[in-house]
Amino acid sequence: MRAHPRQRKNPLRRGSDRVQWWLSRLLLALAVAGLPAALAVGLAVQHEQARIVRAQAAARHPVTARLTEDVAAGLDTPTVPAAVEWTTDGTPHRATVQVDSGQHAGAAVRIWLDANGTVVHRPADAGQATAAAWTAALVTATALPLAATLTWKGALYVLDRRRYARWDAEWQQVEPRWTRRQPS
Repeated sequence: MRAHPRQRKNPLRRGSDRVQWWLSRLLLALAVAGLPAALAVGLAVQHEQARIVRAQAAARHPVTARLTEDVAAGLDTPTVPAAVEWTTDGTPHRATVQVDSGQHAGAAVRIWLDANGTVVHRPADAGQATAAAWTAALVTATALPLAATLTWKGALYVLDRRRYARWDAEWQQVEPRWTRRQPS
């Protein structure tokens, strides 16, 4: 919808029409800018998550532990807490970790330790970093056009309310002269 020079000088064109025209252009630009912004956000999250993956991989190491007791098969959860033990540098250690259900005592279980020997979660992998980046990019790509659309609808609501109020006020002035009725 391109405004011709004649339309800009149209005496019936209200100030609110000009505001609506400019706002539509601004919000359209914001919605279109959402695509490069989503790409930038996705790349930034990818780089940050890749850094976290590298840091976790460097700070954590796997250890093979053994179950100290049989683990009952869980009906509603695939993993259950169980006691395990392992030896590092000749020192025995024990901890309770989440393991697959239905295993017997003595079964080997892989656990992850940090530099202090504390049991930690398995380090994140590149797939998780990529998934986080895609999620951030999709949320950004959806949020900016959605925000532009909601702003547009809200602005139209406000502009229309003002137009109707102004029209009503003008009608209150014109109607008695037009219908030759006395205002109540």
